[in-house]
Amino acid sequence: MKTWKLTKLLIFLLGLFGSGSVLAQAKVGLPGLSVNFGQGVDLVDTIEVLILFTVLTLAPAVLILCTCFTRIIVVLSFMRQAIGTQSMPPNQLLIGFALFLSVFVMRPTGEDIYYKAVSPYMKKQITTTVALDQIEKSLRGFMNKQVRKADIALFYDVTGETQPTTINDVPIHFLIPAFIISELKTAFQIGFLLYIPFLILDMVVASVLMAMGMMMLPPVVISLPFKLLLFVLVDGWQLVTGSLLRSFN
Repeated sequence: MKTWKLTKLLIFLLGLFGSGSVLAQAKVGLPGLSVNFGQGVDLVDTIEVLILFTVLTLAPAVLILCTCFTRIIVVLSFMRQAIGTQSMPPNQLLIGFALFLSVFVMRPTGEDIYYKAVSPYMKKQITTTVALDQIEKSLRGFMNKQVRKADIALFYDVTGETQPTTINDVPIHFLIPAFIISELKTAFQIGFLLYIPFLILDMVVASVLMAMGMMMLPPVVISLPFKLLLFVLVDGWQLVTGSLLRSFN
């Protein structure tokens, strides 16, 4: 029961992060936190505090895995490797771009969490349990649209439990890993399609160099400028970004 409460607390923290675009427009005072480790503190209470801080340290990782960030950053990494520029754009730029795209995609979910859970809870109109349930419901609304039934069935096959009739009855600890697997598969499918035109260009350049007897010259030296030119002419970043955003509809 304590583990389930901590899980729900973590989901509540995710809701606070997901509604950051709305919170930025409001003036919210941060409450103080005082922890006393002196005499009179029960050992059980101390352990609960340690578990709470452990869950807080895992909140950013869970936030990334429960949103569209996974698919976006994997596709952008594939795009960079397909072009052939190993460190351009740099990792910091790709991660920042992926974060802003994730905020754009998750904005409806974040607003739903804020207006239905976070704001009423701060005004003391609803209890903590109701707020946690509403945040979980909002996150489920996004993950249910992206997760595949085969990935959910995988965890039921492993555990031997009976599959539910509707996706809303799937426990959150089954839904999150299934959602991550679905996001990785979709990202790899998009990455494969991105590789095809650049792979064809590499093969053409390699064949031309071999026909000219220039076998000692690495084909990547010649193909890289052509791949950059092709990517710029077709406005590649706009096409990739548009395809990523439309894949979440």
